[in-house]
Amino acid sequence: MDKKLIVVAAATLALGIGIGSMWDGNGAIDAHADEAAEHADHADHAEEGAAAEGEHGEEGHIELSAEQITAAGIQLAEARAQTISLGLPFPGEVRFDEDRTAHVVPRVPGVVESVAVNLGQSVKKGQLLAVIASQQISEQRSEQAAAQRRLALARTTYEREKKLWQDKISAEQDFLQARQALEEAEIALANARQKISVLSGSVVATGGNRYELRAPFDGVVVEKHLTPGEVVDETTAAFTLSDLSRVWVTFGVSPKDLNKVQVGKAVTVSAAELNAQVLGSVAYVGSLLGEQTRTATVRVTLENPQGSWRPGLFVTARVATDSREAKVAVPETAIQTVEDKPTVFVRTDDGFKAQAVELGSRAAGQVEVTAGLEPGVQVASAGSFVLKSELGKASAEHSH
Repeated sequence: MDKKLIVVAAATLALGIGIGSMWDGNGAIDAHADEAAEHADHADHAEEGAAAEGEHGEEGHIELSAEQITAAGIQLAEARAQTISLGLPFPGEVRFDEDRTAHVVPRVPGVVESVAVNLGQSVKKGQLLAVIASQQISEQRSEQAAAQRRLALARTTYEREKKLWQDKISAEQDFLQARQALEEAEIALANARQKISVLSGSVVATGGNRYELRAPFDGVVVEKHLTPGEVVDETTAAFTLSDLSRVWVTFGVSPKDLNKVQVGKAVTVSAAELNAQVLGSVAYVGSLLGEQTRTATVRVTLENPQGSWRPGLFVTARVATDSREAKVAVPETAIQTVEDKPTVFVRTDDGFKAQAVELGSRAAGQVEVTAGLEPGVQVASAGSFVLKSELGKASAEHSH
């Protein structure tokens, strides 16, 4: 009995040792697997880090082919040394050219029958603005008709007296009197016609008791104060017409700067709202100082063929005072603001690279670059805002 118990115990012990060995083997395998997975995770993280580092290295770069650049309307300009004109900036305002602005008023009292134009409408010289009925016109036309009849009678009498005198039938005195009467009738008719012409503002009138207000030159109806049925007289401001193809820019200059602002000086006029600028010159410097501002009025005449420089627009007028040599300068259109920093887009082999720069003087559409850009490189000028937009899209996608 004791031998049997010893054999069973020995068998149980051997079985337990075998099972324990198997358990240790599986545990080692699992441990090795966990260690391999951990190494793999580290490798993945390292690869992601390398990829992220690669993306960071390409930050600010925009890949574009030559065809895409052309399609986007992007133009290139070379960063190079230029002469930059220094100047004094003054806040100014676009105004009507008073030499090409007219206040059209009725010549005589009357009643408005019709108005042919609307506010803001462009009109040509001689174009009908309004028709006004007036009793005074009726009287003037009656006088003109009577003068025409008297002239016809005087001419007939003159021809008869002339023939009688030539035939030695009547005295020369009768002939001379007839000729004088003819001349007086001609003068009377000319006067009557002149009155009608002055009243109507045009030698072409509508007849009856009506006369026409017509445009004195090509322009735009900037004010209109007439409606049909309204009673008007010589003091009524019926229309204001202005030729907006040319406008004035006026600004005030203090006495200490007047010696730098002289007639003929170049002026750069810019408007932030229009993102545009134009070159002009000082046309007039006032001789008197304003009582309120204590400044002299300076005027610049601008050509405005497109009508974009509208009266009332606030602008900045920079009067050229001096010049300096800039080692590197680019067109102002090449400058964009990226992350609150002035930036240019430098042309690369496969696109553009955003490059932060420091700016100096500005004048005549050029801006000095004091740091961040070497001369000779090509930068995007016209259309650079397209690149800024693309850069913003890329940053948004990267953040997500």
